[in-house]
Amino acid sequence: MSALILSLLALLVPVALAAQDIAPAEYAARRDSLAARLDSGVVIAFGAPAPTGRTAPGQLPAFRYLTGFLEPNAALVLILRNGRASGTLYTLARDPRRALYDGFLPDSAAIARGTGLAARSMAALGPALDSLALSGLPFYTLRDFGSADDAESDSLTRGASFLRAFSAAHRGLEVRDIHPVVDSLRARKSPAELALLRRAIEITVAGHREVLRAVRPGIWEYEIEALLASAFRRTGGDGPAFSSIVGSGPNATQYHYAINNRRMQAGDVVVIDVGAGYHGYAADVTRTLPVSGRFTAGQRAIYQIVRDAQAAAERVARPGAGYAAWSDSARAVVARGVTRLGLTEGVEATFDPPWADQCPRQPVRCTQAFLYMAHGLGHGIGLEVHDPPSIAYRPGAFQPGDVFTIEPGIYVSTRLLDILPDTPKNRSMIARVRPAVERYQDIGVRIEDDYVITATGVEWLSRAPREIGEIEAAMSRRGR
Repeated sequence: MSALILSLLALLVPVALAAQDIAPAEYAARRDSLAARLDSGVVIAFGAPAPTGRTAPGQLPAFRYLTGFLEPNAALVLILRNGRASGTLYTLARDPRRALYDGFLPDSAAIARGTGLAARSMAALGPALDSLALSGLPFYTLRDFGSADDAESDSLTRGASFLRAFSAAHRGLEVRDIHPVVDSLRARKSPAELALLRRAIEITVAGHREVLRAVRPGIWEYEIEALLASAFRRTGGDGPAFSSIVGSGPNATQYHYAINNRRMQAGDVVVIDVGAGYHGYAADVTRTLPVSGRFTAGQRAIYQIVRDAQAAAERVARPGAGYAAWSDSARAVVARGVTRLGLTEGVEATFDPPWADQCPRQPVRCTQAFLYMAHGLGHGIGLEVHDPPSIAYRPGAFQPGDVFTIEPGIYVSTRLLDILPDTPKNRSMIARVRPAVERYQDIGVRIEDDYVITATGVEWLSRAPREIGEIEAAMSRRGR
């Protein structure tokens, strides 16, 4: 090795080892909690691969949850015996010259201090697992998909390829996925996790407050997106935790619109669904604003229904409250509201949806009101923006430590009528509701806030202005 490289090695600081906002002892306790659930066995988990090009690196949520290790190209092997876990991280060596670009990996002693795990070279992984395969212990894996939202389609990962080859070499060895077990552990946030989420939410709320002073006719959606990205970084955040949604006019009626390239016009509403990341934890807060500074009568009517639906769900959320009752409380408000506006034929009226096969299991999906809010009422937040607990359309009940969103919405567009199957029932419904749909055309409203279940109730965390009067008052001060 040249003297130049040796001198640089002495000067350069190693890359970040682990997420030190959470103590190594907490990561060890998480691994022991997993061992207590499984008792005995071998767990294999792969972390994120090195990013391609100049994409920002990021660790896989479940891997980060168990290790705190942020470096790419790592694998974790846990040996569980009688409810206790011992583990080893396997890391891929980095070429010294490559390290001048990407940073230097920590050595095994630093890894042990930062994570409580032993460290070995990735080359030792295969032989170690071959030996463990003879132990008679059951084998488990954490699939290395990037997001739970993409789990079913993400089957060509490095970990999946490795385990296919490993299973083929050890006929009769069953490897079971334990994501549901780890997800159940991730659902309850610890005090350290809640502190990180609070900060992510504070940064997001500050960004929303800046937006209130910036939205006006003529501004482009991407200008608001850029303002928020800047605000999140200026205040110490990681940046946006997911692709920002800034949808105005007809784009307000698309749930996950993310192109953000339309110029806002007077009379529009704009849906701004964003969240800052903070040390890996994601906030998710949505506000709907009148581009002109004041809501029209139609916009105001729909906005208030959505806000009332959110308030109804807030009243239900508490320890022990069932997810179904919580969701039903908001959907009942939406159903009464859209019926009052003439958008449905009645509170309980049904139609023939494109997803009719889902109706026997979830009858609400065949109600006409569902057409205007065909998404769940909320989701957990944490290391993923859609984090455990999974509270939409699932059985279960809230528990202290759950951090989640409540995000009702109403989206009105004639495109909703255009997608319906051509049946006598739908033709009759369309004839009756089309005048109202055209009256409220392109009004999309979503209000989303973040909450935590406490020992006695629920705490609203994302305190950005959300009442009609608060929003209009804040926007009236634009340019002052």
